[in-house]
Amino acid sequence: MPRVLVSDKLSTTAVQIFKDRGVEVDYLPDLGKDKEKLLEIIGQYDGLAIRSATKVTEKLIAAATNLKVIGRAGIGVDNVDIPAASRRGIIVMNTPFGNSITTAEHAIALMFAVARQIPEASASTHAGKWEKNRFMGVEITGKTLGVIGCGNIGSIVATRGVGLKMHVVAFDPFLSESRAAELGVEKVELDELFARADFITLHTPLTDKTRNIINADAIAKMKTGVRIINCARGGLLVEADLIAGLKSGKVAGAGIDVFEVEPAEQNELFGMDNVVCTPHLGASTSEAQENVALQVAEQMADYLVKGAVSNAINMPSITAEEAPRLKPFVKLAEVLGAFVGQVTEDPIKEVEILFDGSTATMNTRALISAALAGLIRPQVSDVNMVSAPIMAKERGVILSEIRRDKSGVFDGYIKLTVKTEKQTRAIAGTCFSDLKPRFIQIKGINMDAEVGRHMLYTTNGDVPGIIGLLGGILGKHKVNIANFQLGRDRPGGNAIAMLYLDERIPEAVLEELRAQPSIDSAKPLQFDVAEA
Repeated sequence: MPRVLVSDKLSTTAVQIFKDRGVEVDYLPDLGKDKEKLLEIIGQYDGLAIRSATKVTEKLIAAATNLKVIGRAGIGVDNVDIPAASRRGIIVMNTPFGNSITTAEHAIALMFAVARQIPEASASTHAGKWEKNRFMGVEITGKTLGVIGCGNIGSIVATRGVGLKMHVVAFDPFLSESRAAELGVEKVELDELFARADFITLHTPLTDKTRNIINADAIAKMKTGVRIINCARGGLLVEADLIAGLKSGKVAGAGIDVFEVEPAEQNELFGMDNVVCTPHLGASTSEAQENVALQVAEQMADYLVKGAVSNAINMPSITAEEAPRLKPFVKLAEVLGAFVGQVTEDPIKEVEILFDGSTATMNTRALISAALAGLIRPQVSDVNMVSAPIMAKERGVILSEIRRDKSGVFDGYIKLTVKTEKQTRAIAGTCFSDLKPRFIQIKGINMDAEVGRHMLYTTNGDVPGIIGLLGGILGKHKVNIANFQLGRDRPGGNAIAMLYLDERIPEAVLEELRAQPSIDSAKPLQFDVAEA
């Protein structure tokens, strides 16, 4: 039974979800603050469920020898060392949808608060003052709202802005014209957004490209009197540049929920009359906190029990519905990669994966990850679908994918082609009704070879007597053959043989085979497949 540790506060309902799905769970909500204790026990668990308090460092990941998945109840994963987790093959999940509405509503609330100076006016009134003339606000209606990042949260903010009778302009490299039209927004470039917007709100993840996207140069391009809202990530905005803009009057006001350093107990923004600050409350509603807790429990349990992957940061998603159909083809892709990885000795330069027929409609990102894992495993034994794409990239492997409609007798198949400095190798395979992987083409030679745990692959000239030669030598050494498949490119040309054996072939037998003049090469193969 898989075992999960919950080291931050999650609802009792979320904990019960793990139990109901057949997952053993230890609920220790304050353990995230005890780094040494967490380090001591993390090796016992298959999954780790966290919020923001637990810091999943490279040191912790190194100690998590059994960990398969980390689930973050919330959208931000700044507290997880994702590269370290990926290298160890640990899936990192978040819950990007559970708090989308809550965060969007907070951005809208901050926009109103800044426009009408509500916090300052409230404090003044509570103090017994009646400073009606001091707090002169601006209307929202008819103003231009600039939305930077139009994903889950940004798109909700955009539609709320349209509902408020604002003109909404959006910058997002991934926003299509059709999606912009659906939302009722105008897609623009970033500099145009800066020049036109009366209010600017940030809703983009923190990456190398988005870090410091609002800085002195950006503010200089904005309208005088612009108001800026940030409920996304502190590093998107250079606080010193914002403060300068506020002091000069270029920026009329700001609503800031996230900061460069958190917890933000001291900050020059605090105390400024034209700034509304909140302590990272974007996701802080009872509904959102419950939603993300339930979502992360469901996602982690589905992965540990069913193999379904959803909202993973470092791996393609696999839905619970597609997992049963995809699973045999994931194994097929892994086997194809494993074949090439075991017979290729030179560094791999390029990998091309062809998906033909029904496989072209599948989750090819998952299949590619599986093929790369099989390809790399002969050199790196603990590689998996999470770490394989990263390892391939680190090695400078050029990866390409081709999808095409059915082109032959098979409903669908996968073909893997690998190039080194010296040669090109290609192998194709499919799954029949028994859902077991089969090799259907090697080196351009058609065949139908069942895949077994222990196999022997030989190449030779197409001459009489090869079957008897191979069978005789293996029989002499009492190596039993479960299945024997042959293929050739033309009469008298190149030929290959794939032998499915009951056990791994001894090295001495291999040497005897390689010494035969009619056999060009003989390679033992091993595949992680279930035996018949």
